[in-house]
Amino acid sequence: MTNTSINPMNPITEDDIADFLTNTPDFFERHAQILAAVQLTSPHNHRSVSLQERQAEMLREKIRALEMRIMDMIRHGNENMIIAEKLQRWACELLQTPAAQRVELALQNIQTRFQVPQAALRLWGVDAAHASAAYCQPVSDEVKHLASSYDAPYVGLNTGLEAVQWLQAPTAAASVALMALRTRKDEPAFGLLVLASPDAQRFNSAMGTDFLEQLSALCGAALAALLSPEV
Repeated sequence: MTNTSINPMNPITEDDIADFLTNTPDFFERHAQILAAVQLTSPHNHRSVSLQERQAEMLREKIRALEMRIMDMIRHGNENMIIAEKLQRWACELLQTPAAQRVELALQNIQTRFQVPQAALRLWGVDAAHASAAYCQPVSDEVKHLASSYDAPYVGLNTGLEAVQWLQAPTAAASVALMALRTRKDEPAFGLLVLASPDAQRFNSAMGTDFLEQLSALCGAALAALLSPEV
């Protein structure tokens, strides 16, 4: 048991009292009247309340905090379900569309379904039948190497990346997401998808990229139909 003798040269501290009460659990059984006499100040209305009332207030606060966390979890779960349904519908429509029209539909639906202000993409190694399409304009070797180096989507501020110039309004792109398009995860990229927003926080380095990874994987699978058989 903690020694509580008073030493004028070493007065009792709050830590000593706390240590004594922790190590003497039967203290309040022998002095139950103390619990009834203790008065604390409520942080809500600054009136004096009993220890039991204050404990009840703290418990209610914890319950409210837990309820708010549960509501947030439910809300995020519902939002994720809605996004997943949109992504599934987008992919189904894309796969049901003739290959030559898939790029236009993919970009249009990304912007409308997911409220992305700007979207653009370029492909290389496509079949000669599609070589004159706008999405087959020349792409530098640097961009091709950059796309193939992405193991995950790049998200962050627009730092003057070459691919951003493919957008209709490059100067309006404050934040961007760049996603490599592949036939398989271990294959080099055959295209690059660019999403952009005037909101600098829309695509930021702290955000999760699970949705973008699914989007790029589905887009790559659908647009692989445009590739030359020699690729």
